[in-house]
Amino acid sequence: MTDIWATGAPPVVGSADDRYDADVVIIGSGAGGATTAWALAGSGARVLVLERGGFLPREPENWSARAVFGERRYHNAEPWRTADRTGALGRPFDSTAHYYVGGTTKVYGAGLPRLREDDFGPVEHLQGTSPAWPFDYHALEPYYAEAERLFRVHGGDGHVGDPTAGPRSGPFPHPPVPHEPYVADLELRLRAQGLHPYPLELGIDLGPGRTCRRCGTCDAFPCQVGAKSDAETRALRPALRSGTVRLLTGSYATRLDTDPAGRAVTAVQVQRGGRPTTVRAGAVVVSCGAVNSAALLLRSRSPSHPDGLANGSGLVGRNLMLHNNSVLLAVDPRRRNPVTFQKTLALNDFYRSGPHGAFPLGNLQLMGKIGPAMLPGTVPWRLRGAVSAHSLDWWVMSEDLPDPRNRVTLAPDGGIVLHREATNLRAHRGLLRAARRMLHRAGYPLVLSHRLGIEATGHQCGTVVAGQDPARSVLDPYCRSHQVRNLFVVDAGFFPSSAAVNPTLTIVAQALRTARQGALLP
Repeated sequence: MTDIWATGAPPVVGSADDRYDADVVIIGSGAGGATTAWALAGSGARVLVLERGGFLPREPENWSARAVFGERRYHNAEPWRTADRTGALGRPFDSTAHYYVGGTTKVYGAGLPRLREDDFGPVEHLQGTSPAWPFDYHALEPYYAEAERLFRVHGGDGHVGDPTAGPRSGPFPHPPVPHEPYVADLELRLRAQGLHPYPLELGIDLGPGRTCRRCGTCDAFPCQVGAKSDAETRALRPALRSGTVRLLTGSYATRLDTDPAGRAVTAVQVQRGGRPTTVRAGAVVVSCGAVNSAALLLRSRSPSHPDGLANGSGLVGRNLMLHNNSVLLAVDPRRRNPVTFQKTLALNDFYRSGPHGAFPLGNLQLMGKIGPAMLPGTVPWRLRGAVSAHSLDWWVMSEDLPDPRNRVTLAPDGGIVLHREATNLRAHRGLLRAARRMLHRAGYPLVLSHRLGIEATGHQCGTVVAGQDPARSVLDPYCRSHQVRNLFVVDAGFFPSSAAVNPTLTIVAQALRTARQGALLP
């Protein structure tokens, strides 16, 4: 067996051995896995990161809408399947999962908001209740601040900040990303309605010596110059420079083995380059994303865990939440929209109950500028150029409430199956109505919307929920399995609720909290 821990050994392991040993093995290199590796890099522990994909290349096609959307050049995930409530398999579909070093953050939109303070408690919605978390906002706040520094978040404090934001221990590490004139004018039009638009929290490199070019291909594109705060760039690459973190690419974890009593993971079984490989470690961190993490635990059933590893509660895979998402195009045929970097403004006036109604509706935020090749199929091809030239493009997001019937299961061939019926849709329709009224008043006579379906899995969460009670949760408040003492799951699978904002910063903050306080190391 090659000594991958020898002084001067390359951090990206090239050897093809049958076995590797580490103190901590991390499965997945996205937001949770890469941040955990970064947090452990100074601990002296030997940390081995497994990633089923390779490095996403930096190349001109990174910024080509034709390549990214038309040719789907970087989509490398296998098809998933739908299922109905009876369990009958439905159609295959392509998710938004991406298997690369850095995970799906390689193509995310770099939106990095915190959850609101009251998102951590129970919240009454029109069609149900969003449950409380096993810890409050203040327990996570120091780690939110550290996460913002690590991922170089730009945001607005004080009078330019989000009026629904929770208290902060300090300012954002970087000032807000400036609006282009067209968006600055929009901000004034919204404020004239008594609304409170604020600078969207973004992780891009606009600091000293900046590499960001404020191009029009940030949201949903890879970054050719490494200016986007993805998990590879901000967390994993610095961790690999530490001398104690190693990376195995092309390594697909197929199952976790335990001791005979089922109390500790003893090995990770991996397919690497078409050959079986065993990885042994003192602690195992699963960070595959909420869907794939649940699938790995379900594949790891054994006599000690007949329903899936760590599934004594029966909740592994259940309570899948994806958010209720729509794309909204506000079109003014009289004015072209000349912006390049559009995604700088958001609005939370409808996030909680208030003058608009007795229940929360959700979050509105500008998207990256949509080009003709990116428009939804409901827009005829002959009109796409004109619509894109005159549209202002919004992401409309409402909370998806947990429902144990919405779940991840495995097909007979081992493939991933999602059972999902969206919850809280009345609130989402209310948010779309509020957004249309707002935009009509702002001068946009035509407002088109397209609700996204099960394919929009970028905000997946809830499949291995954290809590205090082992009978009603899979993980403890530090993402440690209630049943398997050296098993941790650090991704959005631990979320008890989805809230209605982007989840990435909360994943990063909880990864830091788990690494610092979760007894991950002996």
